[in-house]
Amino acid sequence: MAMLHTRPFASVLDQLKSAGLRPTRQRLALAKLLFEGGDRHVTAELLHAEAEAHRIRVSLATVYNTLHQFTAAGLLREVVVEPGRSYFDTNRHDHHHFFNETSGELTDIPGTEVTLARLPAVPEGRRVTRVDVVIRLADEPGAGR
Repeated sequence: MAMLHTRPFASVLDQLKSAGLRPTRQRLALAKLLFEGGDRHVTAELLHAEAEAHRIRVSLATVYNTLHQFTAAGLLREVVVEPGRSYFDTNRHDHHHFFNETSGELTDIPGTEVTLARLPAVPEGRRVTRVDVVIRLADEPGAGR
């Protein structure tokens, strides 16, 4: 009986190829960290630290460049929580976010849980591609954290 073997990195290799990205060693390694653990939110610094912990030699600049390439290719969503501070989201389905300003934690809100009553008129020659809602939270004083 023949045994089926899957190549290491097979699923991330397919994702990169389908997005039109050349599967370099560094892209494959970072994609594996990003996409093989379920939906998550990461910063470039967090992903860089994970790469180092897995003995993946990659500069922080390369991590930033790769995250932006993955975002441009539609593999990630960038969530800007404040100027100069972004999270990269592996969940590409319709959803929004809670951002805890105290802890820095970003959590998903299902898209069906947010209802917008009205959007402003869209400028001529433009169309809405997506609406991102970030609801900012702060811990209550004395909440025991």
